[in-house]
Amino acid sequence: MFACRLPWGRSSATIQPWQSGHFLPRTRARCQTPSVKGISTTVGQEQPVSLQEKQVLEDLEMPLARRPTETLFQEQPKIGNQYLEDTLLRSYLKTHLPPKVLEEVHQELERFGNRLQTKIQPLAWECELNPPVFRQFDAWGQRVDRIDTCSAWRRMKEISAEEGLIAEAYERRYSNWSRLYQAVKLYLFSASSGGFNCPLAMTDGAAKVIESLGIPGSLKSAFDRLTSRDPKKFWTSGQWMTERRGGSDVANGTETVARRQPDGTYRLYGFKWFTSAADSDVTLTLARIADAEGQCPQGSRGLSLFFLRVRDEEGKLNNIQVQRLKDKLGTRQMATAELWLQGARAELISAEGRGVASISNMLNITRIHNVIGAVASMRRMISLSRDYARRRVAFGKLLKDHPLHMQTIARMEVQCRGAFLLLMEVVRLLGLAETNLASEQDQLLLRLLVPVAKLYTGKQAAAVAVEAMESFGGQGYMEDTGVPVILRDTLVLSIWEGTTNILSLDVLRSLAKSQGQVMAVFLSTVQKKLELVAGSAGLAPAVQRVREGTDRLAQFLQKAGSEPAVTMELAARDFSYSLARIYTAADPTV
Repeated sequence: MFACRLPWGRSSATIQPWQSGHFLPRTRARCQTPSVKGISTTVGQEQPVSLQEKQVLEDLEMPLARRPTETLFQEQPKIGNQYLEDTLLRSYLKTHLPPKVLEEVHQELERFGNRLQTKIQPLAWECELNPPVFRQFDAWGQRVDRIDTCSAWRRMKEISAEEGLIAEAYERRYSNWSRLYQAVKLYLFSASSGGFNCPLAMTDGAAKVIESLGIPGSLKSAFDRLTSRDPKKFWTSGQWMTERRGGSDVANGTETVARRQPDGTYRLYGFKWFTSAADSDVTLTLARIADAEGQCPQGSRGLSLFFLRVRDEEGKLNNIQVQRLKDKLGTRQMATAELWLQGARAELISAEGRGVASISNMLNITRIHNVIGAVASMRRMISLSRDYARRRVAFGKLLKDHPLHMQTIARMEVQCRGAFLLLMEVVRLLGLAETNLASEQDQLLLRLLVPVAKLYTGKQAAAVAVEAMESFGGQGYMEDTGVPVILRDTLVLSIWEGTTNILSLDVLRSLAKSQGQVMAVFLSTVQKKLELVAGSAGLAPAVQRVREGTDRLAQFLQKAGSEPAVTMELAARDFSYSLARIYTAADPTV
């Protein structure tokens, strides 16, 4: 899944005791480089230098044998309280939250920011260094299929409960603002979660599905555990959808069969090719119910949704065999497995044949979590790049004093700000919908913006991660720094929960299903946003460009209506990008 993790030490480096806010381990690298005495370290006209810069330059001039320490001549970037340092986040909350709510959450977020900095971030690197291990047999040859996770990963689960990272959205202490507040906490947690934001995404999704079903009596205990603040009671959920034929095409790819038992439960038989957070307590999964003759209906109408416990009270797997753990490019902190269901006991929780419709609530939530992870990874990379620019001396001056370097960071910042505001808009609308305060227009806009935000921010995050890595020079390519970890984990964001093309087609479905109403709401919302800043002379050129883009979009839609369907399909990706860019550009907060 998705996540960004930061290291606080690594076995290949000489580690000093961890200090709050430090990003890089202190390494003592042995260099066999010639003395650089006599070589100019400035380009062009000399600039005044600070004491820090003078010390660096003096060290460079000193012969190797006389240097008191053999250390890398770059100072590691530091991060502080990420809530207090995020001026855009604080400004947004101050502008939008009711004063009483703001007062309460400000204190809570400041406390949470301190906990992230001092307690949680060290655990994240432990999760990276100690990935899950699959033990198929015990010492006596008995098959156990045990997935062992590190203590830091288990501690992340406890912290998630203590902080109410799922509970906050369902307790609704702040009415329609509860979902936004939860999203803010997840946004701050994501980059320091050691990959635990992935199981949280699916846990949130499972809770949402159960709530949408009216929390039936048989699922009341599960819902209470999924939304608990008690670490001893808190459960996490998986989401087992992908099978051997693929992930997004569940209608044709799902082969798992459900056989009804005399007591009304079901036994599931099949192979799940990709199960994220395989160490979770429960899961939701799709299967086809076999009739008395053993025949199963095909297509999406043949799929039903099931709830199952992964293990029994004694910790034994529920007639499940683990074939292997996936060897992934990133998100290595989390166990992703191939599983055989060999009569796993499960409960049917949707109407027969309504599995896809029932699980759609879960997909919306996990896609929003994907957006949260994308924005969080961008913010973390930019924060590190910006701090590094205040410390790294190149060509006689700090990186922050090089205009081109700062222009690059500024461009990343614009991307991150636009993505953040798009995220906030989505969770604001979701909060209204969950408290029955959303208008029909709000609901239409939410339906459109979820896939738009997911597909666009996933691409943004990957681009920003690569650009930010480059801002560290060669150090960004070193595993010890942890920057490659962030990049690897970010790359999954455009794949998980629907690729860019799949989601672009979903955007088209939202247009077709609403018979064009969703686009009318989109265009009118953009127009209202532009009116808020229409009187600002400084923003007049930007407002004009957004209006021109909106006009071109409307003209394209009108023309495409008379073209073959394939025309719109071919344009789906660019069309979705345009929606994202126009909507974020129109936000006056940017």
